[in-house]
Amino acid sequence: MWLNFFKYLGYKTIISPISNKKILENGTKIANDEACLALKMYLGHVLELKNRCDYILVPRLYSIKKNEQVCTNFNCLYDLTKNLIDANIINYNIDLNTRKNSLLAYLNLGEILGESYIKSYRAYNYAKNKSLSNRKQKEIIQLANLKTNNIKILLAGHPYNLYDDLIGKTIIKYLNENNISIIYSDGIDHTIIDSECEKLSTDIHWTHSKEVMASINYYHDKVDGIIIISSFPCGPDSLSIELVNHKIKDIPLITLIFEDLNSETGIITRLESFIDILRNIKEQQNVQNN
Repeated sequence: MWLNFFKYLGYKTIISPISNKKILENGTKIANDEACLALKMYLGHVLELKNRCDYILVPRLYSIKKNEQVCTNFNCLYDLTKNLIDANIINYNIDLNTRKNSLLAYLNLGEILGESYIKSYRAYNYAKNKSLSNRKQKEIIQLANLKTNNIKILLAGHPYNLYDDLIGKTIIKYLNENNISIIYSDGIDHTIIDSECEKLSTDIHWTHSKEVMASINYYHDKVDGIIIISSFPCGPDSLSIELVNHKIKDIPLITLIFEDLNSETGIITRLESFIDILRNIKEQQNVQNN
């Protein structure tokens, strides 16, 4: 939505390079010791953009759904980045608990750039429609993957881990090379997240954790296995994973927690063993069915 918003207004956007070890190293140098791997990576990406553009957009997300909250790193991301990095940073602020919704955030962005509310409103609607179209396409792909005869694996995690080139894409590449159909947790129909989460617990506070847990509950009887991806040390994930391990027991499940990026060989070894288990189960099921 951000890209399409700025595109409609006629601004050129610059995106930092794909994640690499240099970006992580630079982010780690300025992050505090308690920062998770994903936050260290993010700070490295901001450093890559420094001195390359007029503004760097850093969001502050507190509550993106009423009566819920997102990870504290998102709460403080703008202030943390502004204190650590000397750059011209602009803010995108959402807190539904104080009625600061997505539309207001985009209108404020437009105001900072000197655009009228009318033009910013039109840009917001353009970006929103593009986003909805992309989500529908993703849901169609998910349904197609569920209908294949291949081994199907739910890849569950936050999108900033799933699609990062140094974290989730290592796993995605390996699964694709082994002819595994991948179902992504962020491709779940968002209208069923609350109802699916309630089947696991009525006390899940973190919005992004709810998406992951709802997808696990919804897809666990539709796939052959589940891989959970997390970056250390993520507090909300540690609680969510514990609950999933306690509730979901009828399907092979593995949790891959990335603390650093020097253990790719170990990750691949665990993936190989996990896939071998799924293939053995699949073969036994085929024998029984025949």
